[in-house]
Amino acid sequence: MRIPRIYTDQPLDSGAKVTLEGGAARHLCSALRMSVGEEITLFNGDGGEFSAALTALGKSQVGVVVGEHRGVNRESPLKLHLAIAVSRGERMDWIVQKATELGASEITPLFSERTEVKLNAERLEKKLRHWQQVAISACEQSQRNKLPTIHDAQTLNHWLSQGNDDSAQLKLVLHHRSDKTLAQHQAPKRVCLLVGPEGGLSDNEIHHAVENGFVPLTLGPRVMRTETAPLAAISIMQSAWGDMG
Repeated sequence: MRIPRIYTDQPLDSGAKVTLEGGAARHLCSALRMSVGEEITLFNGDGGEFSAALTALGKSQVGVVVGEHRGVNRESPLKLHLAIAVSRGERMDWIVQKATELGASEITPLFSERTEVKLNAERLEKKLRHWQQVAISACEQSQRNKLPTIHDAQTLNHWLSQGNDDSAQLKLVLHHRSDKTLAQHQAPKRVCLLVGPEGGLSDNEIHHAVENGFVPLTLGPRVMRTETAPLAAISIMQSAWGDMG
């Protein structure tokens, strides 16, 4: 059986005893039906991972003793920031999950002119916590040891107005009417990819993005759905400039 990987926000040191609660405990006990003495892998986002063994099992808590540290780095050399308009239903969950698996290091949810999702402050806070948990689960599954940063949601205009003086970052905005492709860019160290909602970004928003240093980008002759386009773009970038061969 594949050794389960569990994220915890607790400090981890070899020999330490920690307690896992909530979803992690239920997953190990109820879903996997693990026993005392069985091995798991722990990581806390600080880099690397730890072997660990179960020492006690309960319905709501699991005791673990931390073993040796393994300095495993599975992060892409390409630092990729996905800024994407919030989508309806489970589409945003899908995007966060798959972008994490593909190696995105930052994700910023945005509200644009054509964003149909309307959230008050309380619901937005719940959504952010939910997307963070989606990213955690994706890291557990994909064996990443660092979590992507999920930034606070904000309007596209506010996000663009904050500016970015990182000269090493290539800023791209998906625009199916552009004729500029990824092959026409030199390999960057960092990329920021801006993607609109269902219906795309408005002409004014594209213009505003270009004024702030973004270069329009097309992925080909076919128009992709909002949950397909960013994942296709990230895959191509990771193949060309990152660590996907």
